[in-house]
Amino acid sequence: MHDESRRIEERVQRLHDQRIKSAVYAATVPFEVEAWQAPGEPVPFEEAAAASYEPFTMGTPWGPPWGTTWFRMRGRVPAEWAGKRVEAVIDLGFVGDWPGNQAEALVHLTDGTPLKAVNPLNQYVAIANPARGGETVDYLVEAASNPDILADDFSRPTPLGDKLTAGDKPLYTFRSADIAILDEEVWHLDLDVQVLRELMLELGEHDPRRHEIAHALDRAMDLLDLDDVSGSAAAVREALKPALSKPAHASAHTISGVGHAHIDSAWLWPIRETKRKTSRTFSNVTSLADEYDDFIFACSQAQQYEWVRDHYPKVWARIQESVKNGQWAPVGGMWVESDGNLPGGEAVARQFIHGKRFFMDHFGIETKGVWLPDSFGYNAAYPQIAKLAGNEWFLTQKISWNQTNKFPHHTFWWEGIDGTRIFTHFPPVDTYNARFSGVEMSRAVRNYSEKGGASRSLAPFGWGDGGGGPTREIMERARRLADLEGSAKVVVEHPDEFFAKAREEYPDAPVWVGELYLELHRATYTSQARTKQGNRRSEHLLREAELWATTAALHAPGYAYPHEQLDRLWKTVLLHQFHDILPGSSIAWVHREAEAEYARVARELHALTAEAVAALGTGEPRAFNTSPYDRAEVVRTTDGAPVYVEVPAGGSAPLADAAPPQAVTVNGLVLDNGLVRVEVAEDGTLSSVRDLRAGREVLAEPGNLLRLHTDLPNYWDAWDIDKHYKNRYTDLLDASSVTVVEQDPLIGAIRVERAFGKGSTITQTISVRAGSPRIDIETDIDWHETEKILKAGFPVDIRAPHSSAEIQFGHIQRPTHTNTSWEAARFEVSGHRWVHLGEPGYGVAVINDSTYGHDVSRTVREDGGTTTTVRLSLVRAPRIPDPEADQGRHRFTYALLPGATIEDAVAEGYSLNLPLRVADAAGAPGPVVSVEGEGVTVEAVKLADDASGDVVVRLYESRGGRATGTLRTGFPLAGAQVTDLLERPLEEAEITDGTVAVTLRPFQILTLRLRRS
Repeated sequence: MHDESRRIEERVQRLHDQRIKSAVYAATVPFEVEAWQAPGEPVPFEEAAAASYEPFTMGTPWGPPWGTTWFRMRGRVPAEWAGKRVEAVIDLGFVGDWPGNQAEALVHLTDGTPLKAVNPLNQYVAIANPARGGETVDYLVEAASNPDILADDFSRPTPLGDKLTAGDKPLYTFRSADIAILDEEVWHLDLDVQVLRELMLELGEHDPRRHEIAHALDRAMDLLDLDDVSGSAAAVREALKPALSKPAHASAHTISGVGHAHIDSAWLWPIRETKRKTSRTFSNVTSLADEYDDFIFACSQAQQYEWVRDHYPKVWARIQESVKNGQWAPVGGMWVESDGNLPGGEAVARQFIHGKRFFMDHFGIETKGVWLPDSFGYNAAYPQIAKLAGNEWFLTQKISWNQTNKFPHHTFWWEGIDGTRIFTHFPPVDTYNARFSGVEMSRAVRNYSEKGGASRSLAPFGWGDGGGGPTREIMERARRLADLEGSAKVVVEHPDEFFAKAREEYPDAPVWVGELYLELHRATYTSQARTKQGNRRSEHLLREAELWATTAALHAPGYAYPHEQLDRLWKTVLLHQFHDILPGSSIAWVHREAEAEYARVARELHALTAEAVAALGTGEPRAFNTSPYDRAEVVRTTDGAPVYVEVPAGGSAPLADAAPPQAVTVNGLVLDNGLVRVEVAEDGTLSSVRDLRAGREVLAEPGNLLRLHTDLPNYWDAWDIDKHYKNRYTDLLDASSVTVVEQDPLIGAIRVERAFGKGSTITQTISVRAGSPRIDIETDIDWHETEKILKAGFPVDIRAPHSSAEIQFGHIQRPTHTNTSWEAARFEVSGHRWVHLGEPGYGVAVINDSTYGHDVSRTVREDGGTTTTVRLSLVRAPRIPDPEADQGRHRFTYALLPGATIEDAVAEGYSLNLPLRVADAAGAPGPVVSVEGEGVTVEAVKLADDASGDVVVRLYESRGGRATGTLRTGFPLAGAQVTDLLERPLEEAEITDGTVAVTLRPFQILTLRLRRS
């Protein structure tokens, strides 16, 4: 038999692309279209409906960047179309090959009822099936002219990422707006041919099934009348039935399809546009649910539901109905799909608390799994936090993007730092926007790592980010692939069903221990530093406000705990932890608004805390300590004078002049407080840091070395830092000024000023305080570089086999060597408030108040000693997608802590991030709670969310070992319960003599609900 494969494949492709697809709509008549350009920001439907519209001609450019154009479309279904399936088909002038991040629209009836969205791959709106003929159609269409930020494949910066710089030139040319007959037979033929052709091309050259499909298609094409595609479509479909009816192999892989529409809560568009994207997509989804009884859609991010509830109540009602019908599945249980590395531990807990409560309150559903497909790595505390929130499974896909190493599992048990395990799945289809193409089906089977142990995987399907979600074409593909020889089998089902089946099939799945590190997008620990700083400070201000509001509620008559205000502020912070806002990978508009929101949050939280402290009464100046550790340190009074105070954890003390252990001396450029002696060189680096307690030099080379690297990754500028950044750099050693600026028995400080590059300046104040070995480096940068990264290095004389970096509710150890490709790939890593390097008997910590990225390396010196270097990533200068990212002023502090244990690092991390608050108050009450026992750390103190007046305390073990302790309350205690994160009881806690005994395993999180007498 002669091989005619090429002829057949080319024939089928041409007939499908040029003849069948063009015949899907049998006839069209144009709408009469008028337009009104909304001024400025989007307007409500009522305002648009009352506006004056002008005639609009197809082929006319429309839509300035970020604009909204309303189109009035009127038409009539021809009488002769009675009995046909009639639709509106609208092409706004879509561009590019990505269905999101461009023009899209929401179609309304004239009474304001949203019908359905129009997107590049979802251009229809149903009119009637069957049509009566002669009926009128009258729509108001809200069209968004969002610019294509990804144009030119991110190859150059664009001003389109902010309405302030985008200009007003129209972006799109309206192609067509028609009333059309959908020829259902041709439409189904189109899908039959697509599915068979794509399957054929994925099968091996020697697979008989490939050739069987090819010849079936060839014979079917002989029946296609090129002059009457519609009339011959039924016969062609009949000829293809045998090829589409052959059942899959008994051992075929099973793919659980779950409808999905990944919508970034902000990214290449601002938050205000996401509010509209969700309404458009959710309109599409509820419409599709009406068409397909077997359709199931999984949707996460409670914040997006709330936006639709508040702004599109009719769409919200349709969602509620779909949930009742079992076709809409709330999943994920988080307020947003947050970044997986940067939010603090309590913030991750609140993501679940607020998210799960929303779904329970509005749908009566408790979500069972974590749905987080697109974050840039996942911290090792997630399993415990997720389980404590009542979750049973975890899903992501992003680790498939690894730059170096292929992750070895697709279904596995993920074990966190405390030993908690959660059943986890990575879809081997390697996308969260699947459409069941032949390529995707083949990839899923080929890629699946669990062959022989398990036989099923999950595929989220649908166009995301404003592409409109799942489509009827994808549903039709799923139906054809339900049981088809040569392909994996597709079943559309709820993700809970998939995970139940997968766990039953594969209970002894392999175990992965520790963080899920993404070997890509490492620069997201540093980009947009002000956004990250806003998050860090907001988290700590929220902790402070809750603690002192609780104190006031317990002890100040008439004070009302601000439940609603704190709830609202938490949700604002949680929203901005979304995985393209906090990582710094969004357009300029997003980060400009984020900085403004963080400033507003800070003002409100400072006011809340001040109000709570004032409620305790007025009197003498006191220092208030929000940290969970007792503190003895120097604080400045309201007039700037330094005072040494001793303040208990969670309590306050008067600003009396306590005697420090030893005064600070300043001798030239040498600072000495009896604990450490710091020598500053003429070039502004730390030439020596002597630990006087241990009698050893801390530094192996000059410390606080500022190094400016060229930083141009291969792709994804704001996201990535590639290893070659290390090869080209300039050390900033030309200090313009090194001067003593404070010489007090309590504080000694030296200021270093530098100018460099394109007009950038750095001013650093290096200070030592009485009673503390911590060396603070207050930094003020005026940054004007491009495609650079600035790092601060501390090469210490320690042979550290690993570094320890704080993460959520604990810390993680990472090797300092690069024996394997896995270790070498971790050349840039994340941490929270501190990084610790240690050898037996001695350690050093580097602490910060707002940075996250760092690297750790080591080398052996000629004298045989080992230099281990930790370098903080301070600020970057990517140009895509925000051409002005990080430009301007940055103020933050980092510190070196010689002679530090892990517990010292934890305590000083809290101290630097929670400065003592000075305020006038009466003899303030003692701490709400106090804990005795090393390693037992209080993370949150608040009143219960149900407004019962119970006090909720969250503790964790912070050293990485077992801990026992005793919790005492500053109020009469009537009862105590151990609860989950949602403050639901798990068991009674035993009270002895008014105290609660606490026993914790390494890194265990414990939530206690304390009932007052």
